[in-house]
Amino acid sequence: MEPVRQITGTAVPLDRSDVDTDQIIPSDWLKRVERTGFGAGLFSEWRDDPDFIMNNPAYASASVLLAGPNFGVGSSREHAVWALQDYGFDAIVSPRFGDIFRNNALKGGLLPIVIEEQLIESIAQAVTADPTTIIEIDVADRTLKVPAIDVSVTFPLDDFTQWRLLEGLDDIGITLRNEADITAFETKRPSYKPSVSAD
Repeated sequence: MEPVRQITGTAVPLDRSDVDTDQIIPSDWLKRVERTGFGAGLFSEWRDDPDFIMNNPAYASASVLLAGPNFGVGSSREHAVWALQDYGFDAIVSPRFGDIFRNNALKGGLLPIVIEEQLIESIAQAVTADPTTIIEIDVADRTLKVPAIDVSVTFPLDDFTQWRLLEGLDDIGITLRNEADITAFETKRPSYKPSVSAD
């Protein structure tokens, strides 16, 4: 996973609450075996409506999604995170996330930011009025800023997760930091025990 330190970009105001993982990436997309290509399925049923916000070319290059409360609720689906990232989103801002979605997002390097609903509504109004409005996110400072409307707010992020994001470490990356110890342990492992060949 790539380090997540600063995110600067425009945003899409998704004025919907209780968005579940099946709406983020419908189940017929889950047959794919690779981890890429899910961006085309992101909100695919909603995108059939020409008036859906993400069909507006003004928001085509947005890297931040402004969402309503309870984003990512429902079944555990890593594909939801993959679809958002594959589409081009680096951060999702919501007053509240589904716990499993939030954990999947953080482990995959997609930043879920929790701030007050009223503040999200103010940012969404600014973005609706001017889609070029810039959002600045700093993981080291745990801040989200919208200079155009003088917004600067901190968001909650525990120290360990912040460190993982800044270092670009997913679960495998953290394990590989101990590769020398793992290798040393395996060399002492009795030959009669099962093993997996690297070949």
